[in-house]
Amino acid sequence: MWRIESGLTSMRSHDVLTMCTIYGAPADLTEALMGLAKETKARGWWHSYGDVIPEGFDVFIGLEGAASHLSVYQGQLIPGLLQTEDYARVIIRAHFPDKDEEEIERRVALRVARQTLITRVTAPPTLHVALDEGLLRRPIGGARIMAGQLAHLVEASELAHVVIRVVPCEAGLHQGVLSGSFFIMRFPLNGDGRASEPPTVYADGYTGDLYLDKPKEVERYEAAFGDIWNQSLDEEASRRLISEMAGSYEQG
Repeated sequence: MWRIESGLTSMRSHDVLTMCTIYGAPADLTEALMGLAKETKARGWWHSYGDVIPEGFDVFIGLEGAASHLSVYQGQLIPGLLQTEDYARVIIRAHFPDKDEEEIERRVALRVARQTLITRVTAPPTLHVALDEGLLRRPIGGARIMAGQLAHLVEASELAHVVIRVVPCEAGLHQGVLSGSFFIMRFPLNGDGRASEPPTVYADGYTGDLYLDKPKEVERYEAAFGDIWNQSLDEEASRRLISEMAGSYEQG
């Protein structure tokens, strides 16, 4: 038990099942933990991309992969979890203009690999995404790439655990304008009903990343996301707007 708690040994699914039964863990959490146990003999998948992961970003990838609920607000760009390869490639090239094509493609592959998080069979996280209407109208990479990107958003929004809403320009000043883009990550509950990890806010800045987990800090971002969510279009209206804009890019 000491070796398990100290992270000095890998876990077997059978051991996890036994402990979850003893501790009275709910069935969905037990299943999720058994799935994670199968991965404890290997390092995180992202280690194979260690040469292109920005310093400290592996922390975010690990937290993102362990989260049970992600609330995301983006005011400038489509979130990485929902980007197409073409859209991601344009952004990465702009961000790393001095990198060669091989490294650009490695970075694109890393971004795409992260997206298996929302399509995995075992306990995919609930994903709530609020997007400013303005970023949908920003033709990143040109009309063809934007048409494909917006069509991909529509497809993703049809997943049962993914909700995408658009904050219309008519909303005017809302809390997202003041806060900037951010992620709120919440984690699975233990058998006693407490979160396995404290909720964490992540914001990626131009020169560095910010992680916040103090209750008052998280509460402020949760309130901001609530305001953004309340001022956004509902799910169906958002999907309709995104579809219409995808069509306009295709025609243009």
